[in-house]
Amino acid sequence: MLRFFKSSFLAQLLALVLLMLALRLPLLWLGLPVTAAELRALLVGERLHGGALPYRDLFDGTAPMAAATFAILDAVVARPVWLYRVFALTLLGVQALRLNLVFNRYDVHPERGYVAALTYLLVGSISTDLDTLSPLLLGHTFIVFALSALLPTAREDYDNRRLFRAGSLIGVGALCYLPLSLFVLVGLFAVVIFAANSFRSSLLLLCGFFFPYALLATFFFYTGALSGFMQFHLQPGLTDLIASGLPAGLQLRLLVVPGLVLLLGLLRSLGTSLGLVFQVKFRQMMLVWLAVASATAAVEQGAAPGVLVLTLPPLAYFSLFLWQRYQHAWVLELGLLLILNAAVVLRYRAHVPRLEALLRMPAESRFGLQPDPRYAALRNQTLLILGQDDRAYFHNRPATPYLDWALSQVDFGHLDEYAAVVRISQRMGPTPPAYLLDQVAIVPRLQRLLPGIFASYQPTGTPGLYRRQEEK
Repeated sequence: MLRFFKSSFLAQLLALVLLMLALRLPLLWLGLPVTAAELRALLVGERLHGGALPYRDLFDGTAPMAAATFAILDAVVARPVWLYRVFALTLLGVQALRLNLVFNRYDVHPERGYVAALTYLLVGSISTDLDTLSPLLLGHTFIVFALSALLPTAREDYDNRRLFRAGSLIGVGALCYLPLSLFVLVGLFAVVIFAANSFRSSLLLLCGFFFPYALLATFFFYTGALSGFMQFHLQPGLTDLIASGLPAGLQLRLLVVPGLVLLLGLLRSLGTSLGLVFQVKFRQMMLVWLAVASATAAVEQGAAPGVLVLTLPPLAYFSLFLWQRYQHAWVLELGLLLILNAAVVLRYRAHVPRLEALLRMPAESRFGLQPDPRYAALRNQTLLILGQDDRAYFHNRPATPYLDWALSQVDFGHLDEYAAVVRISQRMGPTPPAYLLDQVAIVPRLQRLLPGIFASYQPTGTPGLYRRQEEK
């Protein structure tokens, strides 16, 4: 199997695609529950598709390019969960093939083929975290495409347009997931080791990085959303990040196989002497890439959805040293089969009796979101949730800017201030939502402060749920 994928022909490419589909599609067909990040993406896409402008008409920290992608997908199909899964699968495949193409085109390793893409997809299939579309997975695609522009064409210096393009791609990636901006450090290191004029080239890279932000800031300035963009996307707290919902212990167990493959490849690479100076410099750059990827994951303490994808490019590179020629070829074949079996076992452990208990690893699907049964009768209604638990949005639509409760505290957390009360009155709109779900017991106070809006809401038989009575 390993020898087959060490060739660069169309048959190997087709076999790789078929293997990826055979490994991933059955579980997608069986169905995966919606995650917290996916539900937020669905709601953001729905609101933006309905005409809301992020950071002005929507209190949510989703990065602007990711939010725009969700809106485009919602324009194709309403609440497109299946489309999210297909798009995530496509993105992972594109990343693997693009990275493999760069490795082959630039001769970063003496051996060519599709082994890097094979390892990328096998390890990326271990966890179902990468089966769901996330801002990190989306932004990481631009980081992978930036890699080729960070490498000099003549092995001596850069074309200026390439450096600007590399910075712009990293900037667009950061506009999908803000911590990806740390990959500017990888670009700056590449400039130092490859460019003849490091200072000038670094400025070109940085100009390219800030260019997408300048364009977007200009757009938000003229639409009155610049302050919200700075507050909800650029603030130091990084509130646009949503945890995957998986326990830390489970995440660490899922990283055992990728960590082991990465460690073995890294150790063997350090003991391998490379003939070309370019190959040595590229290995140094991938070590920096690994360090930056670790720092990016640490920003959200490793809890961001799709965080595994950050390790895949350096893992795919260093695995080339792991699969290089060895006096006992059967050992390498056995190692690859073990990774394949580990991916199948870990991915489908929920469908094998008692396997989860044996591995002490509950399936990721057990931590997905399910609709709250208390509000099962509430469907296809406009709703405002005052609180953190937004599961009631599963079958209902948000109708106000207050989507993220933590960010909504800029208004609801300052009810003793006249300006905050006025803002709430203005943002409730001409047609308030049909229902309020009060999880923090704040409606009585709102009724006293804004009787013209909230006095019409009356309690229902469900605790915390209020229904708006039509005026007679």
